[in-house]
Amino acid sequence: MNLALLHGERKGTYGWTQFFGDCSGGLIAALIALPYGLAMAALMGLPPVLGVFTSILTAPVIALLGRNPVLIGGTASATVPFIAMAVRNQGIGGAAKVSIVASVIMMGFCVLKLGRHITRVPHAVVTGFSCGIGAMMVISQLDTIMGVASPFSRQARSALGQLTGALSHLGDARAVPLALGLTVILAATFVARYSHRIPAPLVGIVLAVLLARMLGVREQEVGAISAALPAFVGFSWNPSDAFTVLPSAFALAFVSSVNILITSRVVEHFRGRHQRMNASAADAELGAYGIANVFAGMIGAPPSVGIPARSLAVVRCGGSTRLANLMHAVFLIVILRLGWEFVSHIPLAALAGVTAWMGLCLLDWSAWRRLPKMGRVDAAAFLSTALAVLMVNAALAVAIGCSFYVIRAMLGRSPAALNSASLELREH
Repeated sequence: MNLALLHGERKGTYGWTQFFGDCSGGLIAALIALPYGLAMAALMGLPPVLGVFTSILTAPVIALLGRNPVLIGGTASATVPFIAMAVRNQGIGGAAKVSIVASVIMMGFCVLKLGRHITRVPHAVVTGFSCGIGAMMVISQLDTIMGVASPFSRQARSALGQLTGALSHLGDARAVPLALGLTVILAATFVARYSHRIPAPLVGIVLAVLLARMLGVREQEVGAISAALPAFVGFSWNPSDAFTVLPSAFALAFVSSVNILITSRVVEHFRGRHQRMNASAADAELGAYGIANVFAGMIGAPPSVGIPARSLAVVRCGGSTRLANLMHAVFLIVILRLGWEFVSHIPLAALAGVTAWMGLCLLDWSAWRRLPKMGRVDAAAFLSTALAVLMVNAALAVAIGCSFYVIRAMLGRSPAALNSASLELREH
Protein backbone atom coordinates (compact mmCIF):
# COMPACT_ATOMS: atom_id res chain seq x y z
CA MET A 1 0.00 0.00 0.00
CA ASN A 2 1.25 3.49 -0.83
CA LEU A 3 2.60 5.05 2.38
CA ALA A 4 1.44 8.52 1.40
CA LEU A 5 -2.10 7.17 0.99
CA LEU A 6 -1.84 5.20 4.22
CA HIS A 7 -0.76 8.27 6.20
CA GLY A 8 -3.65 10.29 4.80
CA GLU A 9 -3.60 13.97 5.71
CA ARG A 10 -0.26 13.76 7.55
CA LYS A 11 1.70 13.07 4.40
CA GLY A 12 5.36 13.89 4.91
CA THR A 13 5.05 14.38 8.70
CA TYR A 14 4.55 10.79 9.87
CA GLY A 15 6.77 9.80 12.78
CA TRP A 16 6.95 7.62 15.87
CA THR A 17 4.39 9.74 17.74
CA GLN A 18 1.79 9.21 15.03
CA PHE A 19 2.72 5.52 14.78
CA PHE A 20 2.21 4.88 18.50
CA GLY A 21 -1.02 6.88 18.38
CA ASP A 22 -2.31 4.75 15.50
CA CYS A 23 -1.29 1.51 17.23
CA SER A 24 -2.80 2.41 20.61
CA GLY A 25 -5.96 3.70 18.94
CA GLY A 26 -6.23 0.51 16.88
CA LEU A 27 -5.80 -1.63 20.00
CA ILE A 28 -8.52 0.20 21.95
CA ALA A 29 -10.84 0.08 18.92
CA ALA A 30 -10.28 -3.69 18.72
CA LEU A 31 -11.00 -4.17 22.42
CA ILE A 32 -14.24 -2.21 22.02
CA ALA A 33 -15.12 -4.07 18.81
CA LEU A 34 -14.85 -7.54 20.32
CA PRO A 35 -17.84 -7.48 22.73
CA TYR A 36 -19.81 -5.18 20.40
CA GLY A 37 -19.37 -7.48 17.42
CA LEU A 38 -20.22 -10.63 19.36
CA ALA A 39 -23.32 -9.04 20.90
CA MET A 40 -24.62 -7.51 17.67
CA ALA A 41 -24.24 -10.70 15.63
CA ALA A 42 -25.96 -12.72 18.35
CA LEU A 43 -28.80 -10.19 18.39
CA MET A 44 -29.22 -10.67 14.63
CA GLY A 45 -29.43 -14.45 15.02
CA LEU A 46 -25.98 -15.03 13.46
CA PRO A 47 -22.97 -16.90 14.90
CA PRO A 48 -21.45 -14.29 17.25
CA VAL A 49 -17.96 -14.47 15.73
CA LEU A 50 -19.28 -13.17 12.39
CA GLY A 51 -19.79 -9.79 14.05
CA VAL A 52 -16.03 -9.66 14.63
CA PHE A 53 -15.15 -10.83 11.12
CA THR A 54 -17.10 -7.88 9.74
CA SER A 55 -14.40 -5.58 11.11
CA ILE A 56 -11.52 -7.86 10.10
CA LEU A 57 -12.63 -8.23 6.47
CA THR A 58 -13.79 -4.70 5.77
CA ALA A 59 -11.08 -2.66 7.53
CA PRO A 60 -8.36 -3.10 4.85
CA VAL A 61 -10.68 -1.99 2.04
CA ILE A 62 -12.03 0.96 4.03
CA ALA A 63 -8.50 2.00 5.02
CA LEU A 64 -7.40 1.90 1.38
CA LEU A 65 -10.42 3.49 -0.32
CA GLY A 66 -12.22 5.49 2.39
CA ARG A 67 -11.88 9.26 2.65
CA ASN A 68 -12.00 9.71 6.43
CA PRO A 69 -8.79 8.08 7.75
CA VAL A 70 -10.06 7.55 11.31
CA LEU A 71 -13.63 6.46 10.55
CA ILE A 72 -13.65 2.92 11.98
CA GLY A 73 -16.30 0.56 10.67
CA GLY A 74 -17.91 -2.54 12.09
CA THR A 75 -21.17 -4.25 13.05
CA ALA A 76 -23.68 -1.67 14.28
CA SER A 77 -27.11 -1.48 15.84
CA ALA A 78 -28.58 0.39 12.85
CA THR A 79 -28.32 -2.76 10.70
CA VAL A 80 -29.86 -5.12 13.27
CA PRO A 81 -33.53 -4.98 12.15
CA PHE A 82 -32.74 -5.74 8.50
CA ILE A 83 -30.30 -8.61 9.05
CA ALA A 84 -32.37 -10.11 11.88
CA MET A 85 -35.45 -10.19 9.63
CA ALA A 86 -33.43 -11.82 6.80
CA VAL A 87 -32.10 -14.48 9.19
CA ARG A 88 -35.62 -15.21 10.48
CA ASN A 89 -36.95 -15.58 6.93
CA GLN A 90 -34.12 -17.37 5.12
CA GLY A 91 -31.36 -18.14 7.61
CA ILE A 92 -27.74 -17.08 7.18
CA GLY A 93 -28.11 -17.34 3.40
CA GLY A 94 -30.82 -14.69 3.55
CA ALA A 95 -28.53 -12.44 5.56
CA ALA A 96 -25.82 -12.89 2.91
CA LYS A 97 -28.22 -11.98 0.10
CA VAL A 98 -29.48 -8.83 1.82
CA SER A 99 -25.95 -7.72 2.73
CA ILE A 100 -24.53 -8.26 -0.76
CA VAL A 101 -27.43 -6.55 -2.53
CA ALA A 102 -27.24 -3.63 -0.07
CA SER A 103 -23.50 -3.36 -0.81
CA VAL A 104 -24.15 -3.17 -4.55
CA ILE A 105 -26.80 -0.51 -3.96
CA MET A 106 -24.32 1.52 -1.89
CA MET A 107 -21.87 1.35 -4.78
CA GLY A 108 -24.72 2.57 -6.97
CA PHE A 109 -25.21 5.53 -4.62
CA CYS A 110 -21.53 6.35 -5.19
CA VAL A 111 -21.74 6.10 -9.00
CA LEU A 112 -24.94 8.15 -9.11
CA LYS A 113 -23.38 10.70 -6.73
CA LEU A 114 -26.19 10.39 -4.20
CA GLY A 115 -23.97 10.43 -1.11
CA ARG A 116 -23.91 14.22 -1.13
CA HIS A 117 -27.71 14.25 -0.92
CA ILE A 118 -28.04 11.55 1.75
CA THR A 119 -26.22 13.84 4.17
CA ARG A 120 -29.30 16.09 4.03
CA VAL A 121 -31.48 13.69 6.04
CA PRO A 122 -32.80 15.90 8.86
CA HIS A 123 -30.97 15.65 12.16
CA ALA A 124 -34.23 15.11 14.07
CA VAL A 125 -34.95 11.98 12.01
CA VAL A 126 -31.46 10.61 12.58
CA THR A 127 -31.70 11.27 16.32
CA GLY A 128 -35.17 9.71 16.53
CA PHE A 129 -33.94 6.66 14.64
CA SER A 130 -30.99 6.33 17.03
CA CYS A 131 -33.27 6.56 20.07
CA GLY A 132 -35.70 4.04 18.62
CA ILE A 133 -32.93 1.56 17.85
CA GLY A 134 -31.54 2.07 21.35
CA ALA A 135 -34.88 1.28 22.97
CA MET A 136 -35.30 -1.74 20.69
CA MET A 137 -31.88 -3.06 21.73
CA VAL A 138 -32.73 -2.78 25.44
CA ILE A 139 -36.13 -4.42 25.00
CA SER A 140 -34.75 -7.25 22.86
CA GLN A 141 -32.38 -8.35 25.64
CA LEU A 142 -34.77 -8.26 28.60
CA ASP A 143 -35.71 -11.95 28.48
CA THR A 144 -32.04 -13.04 28.22
CA ILE A 145 -30.96 -10.79 31.09
CA MET A 146 -33.93 -11.99 33.16
CA GLY A 147 -33.07 -15.60 32.31
CA VAL A 148 -36.57 -16.52 31.19
CA ALA A 149 -37.66 -18.53 28.18
CA SER A 150 -40.13 -16.32 26.37
CA PRO A 151 -40.98 -17.64 22.90
CA PHE A 152 -43.69 -15.00 22.51
CA SER A 153 -41.27 -12.13 22.97
CA ARG A 154 -38.78 -13.58 20.47
CA GLN A 155 -41.49 -14.22 17.85
CA ALA A 156 -43.18 -10.85 18.29
CA ARG A 157 -43.21 -8.70 15.15
CA SER A 158 -42.44 -5.47 17.00
CA ALA A 159 -40.32 -4.29 19.90
CA LEU A 160 -43.48 -3.39 21.82
CA GLY A 161 -44.67 -6.98 21.41
CA GLN A 162 -41.32 -8.20 22.73
CA LEU A 163 -41.66 -5.87 25.72
CA THR A 164 -45.11 -7.25 26.50
CA GLY A 165 -43.84 -10.82 26.29
CA ALA A 166 -40.84 -10.14 28.54
CA LEU A 167 -42.86 -8.28 31.17
CA SER A 168 -45.39 -11.12 31.31
CA HIS A 169 -42.56 -13.36 32.56
CA LEU A 170 -41.20 -10.82 35.06
CA GLY A 171 -42.10 -13.06 37.99
CA ASP A 172 -39.98 -15.88 36.54
CA ALA A 173 -36.76 -13.83 36.43
CA ARG A 174 -33.66 -15.65 37.73
CA ALA A 175 -31.06 -14.00 39.93
CA VAL A 176 -27.84 -15.20 38.25
CA PRO A 177 -28.37 -13.99 34.66
CA LEU A 178 -29.89 -10.79 36.04
CA ALA A 179 -26.78 -10.21 38.16
CA LEU A 180 -24.47 -10.88 35.19
CA GLY A 181 -26.34 -8.54 32.87
CA LEU A 182 -26.58 -5.73 35.43
CA THR A 183 -22.87 -6.14 36.28
CA VAL A 184 -21.94 -5.42 32.67
CA ILE A 185 -24.30 -2.43 32.42
CA LEU A 186 -23.20 -0.81 35.68
CA ALA A 187 -19.49 -1.48 35.18
CA ALA A 188 -19.52 -0.19 31.59
CA THR A 189 -21.41 2.94 32.65
CA PHE A 190 -18.92 3.69 35.45
CA VAL A 191 -15.83 3.04 33.29
CA ALA A 192 -17.17 5.12 30.40
CA ARG A 193 -17.66 8.09 32.71
CA TYR A 194 -14.22 7.63 34.23
CA SER A 195 -12.23 7.36 30.99
CA HIS A 196 -13.01 7.15 27.28
CA ARG A 197 -9.72 5.36 26.62
CA ILE A 198 -10.71 2.23 28.55
CA PRO A 199 -12.93 -0.26 26.64
CA ALA A 200 -15.92 -0.02 28.99
CA PRO A 201 -17.97 -3.02 27.74
CA LEU A 202 -14.91 -5.27 27.84
CA VAL A 203 -14.35 -4.38 31.51
CA GLY A 204 -17.98 -5.26 32.18
CA ILE A 205 -17.58 -8.60 30.37
CA VAL A 206 -14.46 -9.50 32.40
CA LEU A 207 -16.20 -8.68 35.68
CA ALA A 208 -19.25 -10.75 34.67
CA VAL A 209 -17.08 -13.77 33.82
CA LEU A 210 -15.25 -13.44 37.15
CA LEU A 211 -18.58 -13.16 38.99
CA ALA A 212 -19.86 -16.32 37.31
CA ARG A 213 -16.67 -18.16 38.33
CA MET A 214 -16.95 -16.90 41.93
CA LEU A 215 -20.57 -18.00 42.17
CA GLY A 216 -19.70 -21.35 40.61
CA VAL A 217 -22.59 -21.18 38.16
CA ARG A 218 -22.73 -22.23 34.53
CA GLU A 219 -25.03 -20.11 32.42
CA GLN A 220 -25.34 -20.57 28.66
CA GLU A 221 -22.12 -19.35 27.02
CA VAL A 222 -20.94 -18.15 23.60
CA GLY A 223 -19.29 -21.51 22.98
CA ALA A 224 -16.30 -22.53 20.91
CA ILE A 225 -15.28 -20.08 18.21
CA SER A 226 -12.63 -20.21 15.53
CA ALA A 227 -10.27 -17.56 14.23
CA ALA A 228 -10.26 -19.29 10.84
CA LEU A 229 -12.08 -17.49 8.04
CA PRO A 230 -15.64 -18.91 7.79
CA ALA A 231 -16.62 -20.65 4.57
CA PHE A 232 -18.55 -18.83 1.88
CA VAL A 233 -22.30 -18.97 2.41
CA GLY A 234 -24.33 -20.82 -0.19
CA PHE A 235 -27.69 -19.43 -1.26
CA SER A 236 -30.01 -19.37 -4.26
CA TRP A 237 -32.07 -16.59 -5.77
CA ASN A 238 -35.84 -16.93 -6.04
CA PRO A 239 -38.36 -14.78 -7.93
CA SER A 240 -39.93 -13.86 -4.60
CA ASP A 241 -36.67 -12.16 -3.58
CA ALA A 242 -37.71 -9.19 -5.69
CA PHE A 243 -40.42 -8.52 -3.11
CA THR A 244 -38.51 -9.53 0.02
CA VAL A 245 -34.75 -9.10 -0.41
CA LEU A 246 -34.69 -6.00 -2.63
CA PRO A 247 -36.83 -3.69 -0.43
CA SER A 248 -34.98 -4.73 2.71
CA ALA A 249 -31.58 -4.36 0.98
CA PHE A 250 -32.45 -0.89 -0.29
CA ALA A 251 -33.55 0.20 3.18
CA LEU A 252 -30.39 -1.30 4.68
CA ALA A 253 -28.23 0.51 2.12
CA PHE A 254 -29.98 3.81 2.81
CA VAL A 255 -29.80 3.55 6.60
CA SER A 256 -26.16 2.39 6.45
CA SER A 257 -25.26 5.29 4.15
CA VAL A 258 -26.86 7.82 6.47
CA ASN A 259 -25.07 6.24 9.43
CA ILE A 260 -21.67 6.29 7.71
CA LEU A 261 -21.84 9.90 6.55
CA ILE A 262 -23.27 11.27 9.79
CA THR A 263 -20.71 9.36 11.88
CA SER A 264 -17.95 10.72 9.67
CA ARG A 265 -19.27 14.23 10.26
CA VAL A 266 -19.33 13.67 14.03
CA VAL A 267 -15.76 12.33 14.04
CA GLU A 268 -14.46 15.27 12.00
CA HIS A 269 -16.22 17.69 14.35
CA PHE A 270 -14.56 15.98 17.31
CA ARG A 271 -11.17 16.40 15.59
CA GLY A 272 -11.80 20.13 15.41
CA ARG A 273 -12.72 20.18 11.72
CA HIS A 274 -16.15 21.70 11.55
CA GLN A 275 -16.55 21.83 7.77
CA ARG A 276 -18.87 19.33 6.13
CA MET A 277 -17.42 16.53 4.02
CA ASN A 278 -17.22 17.72 0.41
CA ALA A 279 -19.58 16.19 -2.11
CA SER A 280 -17.11 13.90 -3.90
CA ALA A 281 -15.70 12.61 -0.59
CA ALA A 282 -19.19 11.68 0.61
CA ASP A 283 -19.84 9.72 -2.59
CA ALA A 284 -16.44 7.97 -2.41
CA GLU A 285 -16.97 6.98 1.25
CA LEU A 286 -20.15 5.10 0.33
CA GLY A 287 -18.36 3.38 -2.54
CA ALA A 288 -15.57 2.24 -0.22
CA TYR A 289 -18.00 0.76 2.29
CA GLY A 290 -20.04 -0.83 -0.50
CA ILE A 291 -17.00 -2.65 -1.88
CA ALA A 292 -15.84 -3.67 1.61
CA ASN A 293 -19.24 -5.05 2.59
CA VAL A 294 -19.33 -7.40 -0.38
CA PHE A 295 -16.48 -9.34 1.25
CA ALA A 296 -18.35 -9.49 4.56
CA GLY A 297 -21.59 -10.56 2.87
CA MET A 298 -19.92 -13.48 1.14
CA ILE A 299 -19.50 -15.26 4.51
CA GLY A 300 -22.86 -14.09 5.86
CA ALA A 301 -21.30 -11.47 8.15
CA PRO A 302 -23.25 -8.24 8.88
CA PRO A 303 -22.39 -5.14 6.85
CA SER A 304 -19.92 -2.60 8.22
CA VAL A 305 -20.92 0.98 9.00
CA GLY A 306 -19.21 3.81 10.87
CA ILE A 307 -18.91 3.23 14.62
CA PRO A 308 -18.69 6.45 16.70
CA ALA A 309 -17.31 4.78 19.85
CA ARG A 310 -14.37 3.15 18.06
CA SER A 311 -13.64 6.14 15.84
CA LEU A 312 -13.60 8.59 18.75
CA ALA A 313 -11.49 6.17 20.82
CA VAL A 314 -8.88 6.18 18.03
CA VAL A 315 -8.85 9.99 18.00
CA ARG A 316 -8.57 10.19 21.80
CA CYS A 317 -5.59 7.81 21.72
CA GLY A 318 -3.77 9.96 19.16
CA GLY A 319 -4.65 7.98 16.02
CA SER A 320 -4.57 10.15 12.92
CA THR A 321 -4.04 7.99 9.82
CA ARG A 322 -5.44 5.00 7.97
CA LEU A 323 -2.96 2.74 9.75
CA ALA A 324 -5.18 2.90 12.87
CA ASN A 325 -8.00 1.22 10.93
CA LEU A 326 -5.67 -1.54 9.74
CA MET A 327 -4.24 -2.06 13.21
CA HIS A 328 -7.70 -2.44 14.72
CA ALA A 329 -8.28 -5.42 12.38
CA VAL A 330 -4.83 -6.89 13.11
CA PHE A 331 -5.38 -6.71 16.87
CA LEU A 332 -8.78 -8.40 16.47
CA ILE A 333 -7.12 -11.33 14.71
CA VAL A 334 -4.51 -11.57 17.48
CA ILE A 335 -7.21 -11.49 20.17
CA LEU A 336 -9.18 -14.26 18.46
CA ARG A 337 -6.04 -16.36 18.02
CA LEU A 338 -4.75 -16.01 21.57
CA GLY A 339 -7.88 -15.31 23.60
CA TRP A 340 -10.45 -17.62 22.02
CA GLU A 341 -10.83 -19.70 25.20
CA PHE A 342 -11.85 -16.67 27.26
CA VAL A 343 -14.27 -15.50 24.56
CA SER A 344 -15.94 -18.92 24.35
CA HIS A 345 -16.79 -18.78 28.08
CA ILE A 346 -18.55 -15.42 28.00
CA PRO A 347 -22.12 -15.93 29.34
CA LEU A 348 -24.88 -14.92 26.91
CA ALA A 349 -26.44 -12.86 29.70
CA ALA A 350 -23.23 -10.78 29.81
CA LEU A 351 -23.39 -10.20 26.03
CA ALA A 352 -27.03 -9.21 26.47
CA GLY A 353 -25.82 -6.69 29.04
CA VAL A 354 -23.43 -5.23 26.46
CA THR A 355 -26.26 -4.87 23.95
CA ALA A 356 -28.55 -3.29 26.53
CA TRP A 357 -25.80 -0.86 27.62
CA MET A 358 -25.22 0.19 24.03
CA GLY A 359 -28.95 0.69 23.65
CA LEU A 360 -29.04 2.95 26.70
CA CYS A 361 -26.16 4.97 25.24
CA LEU A 362 -28.09 5.43 21.98
CA LEU A 363 -31.16 6.85 23.71
CA ASP A 364 -29.57 10.33 23.57
CA TRP A 365 -31.06 11.81 26.73
CA SER A 366 -30.00 15.30 25.67
CA ALA A 367 -32.38 15.07 22.71
CA TRP A 368 -35.29 14.32 25.02
CA ARG A 369 -34.37 17.31 27.19
CA ARG A 370 -34.35 19.52 24.07
CA LEU A 371 -37.72 18.22 22.92
CA PRO A 372 -39.84 21.07 24.41
CA LYS A 373 -37.61 23.60 22.63
CA MET A 374 -37.75 21.91 19.23
CA GLY A 375 -39.83 23.24 16.38
CA ARG A 376 -43.11 21.43 15.81
CA VAL A 377 -41.96 19.69 12.65
CA ASP A 378 -38.65 18.61 14.23
CA ALA A 379 -40.38 17.32 17.37
CA ALA A 380 -43.00 15.44 15.36
CA ALA A 381 -40.34 13.89 13.12
CA PHE A 382 -38.20 12.91 16.11
CA LEU A 383 -41.03 11.27 18.07
CA SER A 384 -42.63 9.60 15.04
CA THR A 385 -39.34 8.08 13.92
CA ALA A 386 -38.50 6.76 17.39
CA LEU A 387 -41.96 5.25 17.92
CA ALA A 388 -42.16 3.80 14.41
CA VAL A 389 -38.92 1.88 14.98
CA LEU A 390 -40.60 0.18 17.95
CA MET A 391 -44.00 -0.31 16.34
CA VAL A 392 -43.23 -1.19 12.70
CA ASN A 393 -39.72 -1.35 11.21
CA ALA A 394 -36.61 0.77 10.74
CA ALA A 395 -37.04 1.50 7.02
CA LEU A 396 -40.61 2.73 7.40
CA ALA A 397 -39.59 4.72 10.48
CA VAL A 398 -37.09 6.81 8.48
CA ALA A 399 -39.67 7.35 5.74
CA ILE A 400 -42.26 8.48 8.27
CA GLY A 401 -39.83 10.91 9.88
CA CYS A 402 -38.75 12.41 6.54
CA SER A 403 -42.38 12.74 5.40
CA PHE A 404 -42.94 15.67 7.78
CA TYR A 405 -40.27 17.68 5.97
CA VAL A 406 -41.59 16.62 2.58
CA ILE A 407 -45.06 17.86 3.52
CA ARG A 408 -43.61 21.13 4.80
CA ALA A 409 -41.68 21.60 1.57
CA MET A 410 -44.79 20.87 -0.50
CA LEU A 411 -46.76 23.41 1.46
CA GLY A 412 -43.95 25.87 0.87
CA ARG A 413 -44.26 27.43 4.29
CA SER A 414 -41.87 27.86 7.17
CA PRO A 415 -42.72 26.45 10.60
CA ALA A 416 -43.51 29.99 11.80
CA ALA A 417 -46.00 30.46 8.99
CA LEU A 418 -47.64 27.12 9.75
CA ASN A 419 -48.00 28.04 13.42
CA SER A 420 -49.48 31.39 12.46
CA ALA A 421 -51.97 29.71 10.14
CA SER A 422 -52.89 27.28 12.91
CA LEU A 423 -53.59 30.17 15.30
CA GLU A 424 -55.74 31.90 12.70
CA LEU A 425 -57.82 28.73 12.24
CA ARG A 426 -58.34 28.50 15.98
CA GLU A 427 -59.49 32.11 16.18
CA HIS A 428 -62.04 31.53 13.45
